[in-house]
Amino acid sequence: MGFRVETEDMEAIALGGAFLGTGGGGDPYIGKMMARSVMADGGGVDVVDAADVPDDALCVPVCMMGAPTVMLEKLPNGNEALEALSALESYLGKKADYLICIEAGGLNSTIPFAVAAATGLPLIDGDGMGRAFPELQMVSLTMHNISSTPMVLADEKGNSSVINTISNLWTERLARAQTIEMGGAALVALYPMSGADMKRGLLHGTLSLIRELGQTILDERQANRHSGDALIARCGGIDLCTARVVDIERKTEGGFARGRARLRGLDADAGREFFLSFQNEFLCLEDADGKPLALTPDLICALDADGGLPVTTESLRFGLAIRLIGLKADPQWRSPAGLELAGPGYFGYSHDFVPVEDLNPIRTTTHQREELR
Repeated sequence: MGFRVETEDMEAIALGGAFLGTGGGGDPYIGKMMARSVMADGGGVDVVDAADVPDDALCVPVCMMGAPTVMLEKLPNGNEALEALSALESYLGKKADYLICIEAGGLNSTIPFAVAAATGLPLIDGDGMGRAFPELQMVSLTMHNISSTPMVLADEKGNSSVINTISNLWTERLARAQTIEMGGAALVALYPMSGADMKRGLLHGTLSLIRELGQTILDERQANRHSGDALIARCGGIDLCTARVVDIERKTEGGFARGRARLRGLDADAGREFFLSFQNEFLCLEDADGKPLALTPDLICALDADGGLPVTTESLRFGLAIRLIGLKADPQWRSPAGLELAGPGYFGYSHDFVPVEDLNPIRTTTHQREELR
């Protein structure tokens, strides 16, 4: 069932997207303000169920590509995504009928709302990841042989380009090089697809879930409770650890924000150390002995240990106390095809993928017992 999103709903959507975004997808505040600004003039946005979209409709995702850290200093002017969409429509000789969020993430969950409000187009209730990943071929659409091209990139200076490639991996390589030349971040329109392809390739219901999770965070804060317990209960998650950042290495390289944080355990985890690695998104959590506690493509979601708000990779800093929660990835990501696209081996980690619930059996069992009380 579809629903309508008004300006006041963007707070919840930005927060829910940032939580599911596993630290990536861009700053939720920037995305929220972009969407609110456009929606104040253009009105609300209709979100429709994927099943209600005609098979011959043209469905187009719009999003930001690049290193989220860049967006803290190089703010979009608000027109780049519209220009990318318009250029793609001109190339195709056909207007888009529906827009899509390509991933869950603070910025990439909200940019499509801004474009939808400006164009009057509805958004489809779904996304291509169920989380955020750093590379554009890492979507469920790739597993269903849906092409990422033609693709258009646009920057804040007015530059735009059209890319056609032989594979989605080649799209990532060529588009990443252009994004770097555009200053490390660009707005893009890509994966133009029919309604029929969208129905088989998209992960359904993501925007509904994002809105619900964001509202949960707001409700828990209103009740002066940390949102972690409620989010774990809703998502069947695992409380991985609570710890403070005591050291962090971060660099913007190859169009990505890459780094590793050393964490010192707090509360029940006092006396333990952890290492959290990221490439735009949190991808690997290990203990001091190098034993994995959570691995991509499962989700590693970070909350401020005090306020219960989502923490992105660019906001991770020395002294910050965070609570890490593990969530099961969509079953497609745990398949051989999904692990080939976004498993630990792709990112160079030596660990074989093990589901987060198997890596943390004691914590999983404890949580399940608490749920039954």
